[in-house]
Amino acid sequence: MNHQFQIIEATFEDAEELTRASRISFDDDTSKHGIATSGGPPGYDIIEKQKFWIETTNYYKFVLDNKIVGGMFLNSGLEFSKTSSDDNYCLIRLFILPDFQNQGIGTKALKFIEHEFPQAKKWTLDTPHWAIRNHHFYEKMGYVKIGEQKITNRFTACLYEKKMS
Repeated sequence: MNHQFQIIEATFEDAEELTRASRISFDDDTSKHGIATSGGPPGYDIIEKQKFWIETTNYYKFVLDNKIVGGMFLNSGLEFSKTSSDDNYCLIRLFILPDFQNQGIGTKALKFIEHEFPQAKKWTLDTPHWAIRNHHFYEKMGYVKIGEQKITNRFTACLYEKKMS
């Protein structure tokens, strides 16, 4: 069977479904790693936050056979820096429902943003220190770990960047 996959700009009408996908994705990852039964980045499970990000960032939904299976949002500038720049971009968040992981969606998403934002000279992102699978994925896609940032006593983020040629 041929599945139709699309990456489409998110709208306010998508906020509830994107919140659900975000909550399921992050809660699953957090519980798989034995961190807690639920949890994720700030606002990951709040509809009003999703609407805010839809309005203020470049927010995309991943649609497979007319069903939202994940999303991502990004901005120019560096999220973990006070520097803003037209040629530095930050992938703020990427999430995929557990049933649709390991099917190439993340790879398509990163290739999509690199194609859609050719002016980007550098991409940055962060991911939890315990999310080893994410580390392998980003490194496979050309990202290099540049450091760590302690967020709370219990949480450290690994910082990654990819310089574009």
